[in-house]
Amino acid sequence: MMEQYGFSRWLHHSYIWSNQSFQTFEDYLAAFNANQRRNIKRERKAVAQAGLRLEPLTGEQLTPALLSTMYDFYSDTCDKFGWWGSKYLTREFFEQLCSNYRHRVVLFVVYHESKPQPVGMSFCLTKGDQLYGRYWGSFENIENLHFETCYYKPIEWAIAHNIQTFDPGAGGRHKKRRGFPATPNYSLHRFYNSRLTQILETYIGEVNQMEQQEIDAINEDIPFKQS
Repeated sequence: MMEQYGFSRWLHHSYIWSNQSFQTFEDYLAAFNANQRRNIKRERKAVAQAGLRLEPLTGEQLTPALLSTMYDFYSDTCDKFGWWGSKYLTREFFEQLCSNYRHRVVLFVVYHESKPQPVGMSFCLTKGDQLYGRYWGSFENIENLHFETCYYKPIEWAIAHNIQTFDPGAGGRHKKRRGFPATPNYSLHRFYNSRLTQILETYIGEVNQMEQQEIDAINEDIPFKQS
C-alpha cells in the first residue's frame, strides 16, 4: 500500500517464539531434538544448583522499589556495552510504570538463597496474547542465568498464561537454538533525493532476496526434531 507513495520495503527479521498449543514447558521441550532437550535441561539445572530461584511478578506484586532495582540492572547492562548500550531510559521511567502500567509489566526476578535482594532481573511487557522481552541485568556473572531469565522462565510463564507469541528483543545469536525462528518483517523507506532513490530502487530487491536466504538458513539450523 505504501509503495504507491514512493516507499520501498526493506526486509529484516526478528526472532519470535510461537505457542504451538503447548500446555506445559515439557511440551515446548518436546519440539527439540534429543540433544537440545538435554542442553536446555542442563542449563536450567545449573541455575537451580547455583542456589537461584526465579519469581515472575506482575500487577499488584510490583512495587516502585522493584522497578527502581530493574533500572539498576538495565543501567549496569548498558554500561557494559559502552556506546552500544543505548541507555536512554531513566529511573523515573521505570518507577512510574508501577502506578500507570503495572498490569502490562512482568518482571522475572532472580533471588539467591543467601541474599534478600534480587541478584538479577528481566523486564517484559505483555498485551493481550503477546509478550515482549526488552531488558535484563545481573550483578553477578552466573552461567546460563541469561537463558533462564530471558528465555526459559518467560516461555514457561507465557505457556501458563496462554500467550501466543513472545518477542524476546534484540539480538539473535542464542535465540535460534532455543526455539525462536527468524520471522520476516519490513521497514519502509523513501528518499527525497533522486540519486539515493535510484540506488535504493536498483538494489533493494537483491538485498531483500539475500535477507530471505539468511532467514531460510537460520530456520533450517534450529535444532527441532525431524518430522
